[in-house]
Amino acid sequence: MNELLWTAMLAVNFGCILIAYRFFGKTGLYAWVPLAAVVANIQVLKLVDLFGITATLGNIVYASSFLVTDILSEIYGKKEAKKAVYLGLFSLVVMTGLMNLALAFTPATDDFAQGSLATIFGFMPRIAGASLLAYLLSQTHDVWAFDFWKNRFPAHKLLWLRNNASTMVSQFIDSSLFTLMAFWGVYPMGALVEIFWTTYLLKWLVGAADTPFIYLARRWFNQGKIPGDK
Repeated sequence: MNELLWTAMLAVNFGCILIAYRFFGKTGLYAWVPLAAVVANIQVLKLVDLFGITATLGNIVYASSFLVTDILSEIYGKKEAKKAVYLGLFSLVVMTGLMNLALAFTPATDDFAQGSLATIFGFMPRIAGASLLAYLLSQTHDVWAFDFWKNRFPAHKLLWLRNNASTMVSQFIDSSLFTLMAFWGVYPMGALVEIFWTTYLLKWLVGAADTPFIYLARRWFNQGKIPGDK
């Protein structure tokens, strides 16, 4: 059942990105990045069994942001993609700060949400720092790498190459940094290796699956179907 839900979530994420781009243009893509960053950092707290391994949720939503920055870099250039990365980073910092400030308020006697909110948003500084640094470095690398391959292989038929070459390495950077910073000394080395590979594998699958969607986005742009780009 979880595998079916995972596949459905994959389709919903990519579908929502295309809907946002088709109806809102570049603005829709900008809106998706902070949304994905916040949702992914909430979903990552839930552990599930997928394809015979134990993994955290949030991998699909988080990995989908790489599709967005790749579309922005492909069609609008490196500068626009970097802007989306900074929007996502800003949203994570603000969300973490505001929610932890909210937790500092003394709850009323009849309050029922404090405990649940503390579980979800009471991030340990180490976990929050690991997430922010991994996000910044991996997304920055993705934008740089996509632009690097784009300048060397500008033909549209090689779009799949720059899309996957940039995303796969960026996902590796993200998974390794987050695992080491968040869990080093908490779990034994064997567990760290398992967490890293299971996380990276799922993100790799998402990255490979997004290729047709970047081609569709490119086609819509060329056909003048994107608002504000005609």
